[in-house]
Amino acid sequence: MYQIRIKGHLSQPWLAWFEGLTITLEEDGNTLLTGSMLDQAALHGILKKVRDLGLPLLSVNSVSE
Repeated sequence: MYQIRIKGHLSQPWLAWFEGLTITLEEDGNTLLTGSMLDQAALHGILKKVRDLGLPLLSVNSVSE
């Protein structure tokens, strides 16, 4: 299970890029993506999407379920 924090709120059209993850628009203006990754390749795939969208990555954390 991972939490990926992105600076700013994702707009509606970009939410489909992160299907399968729980998306939380935080009160501080950031977006939190939470979900299980099958392996490191899946995590890197999500991080690639963040990069491709030009979103500022704030943090990536492994959390227990």
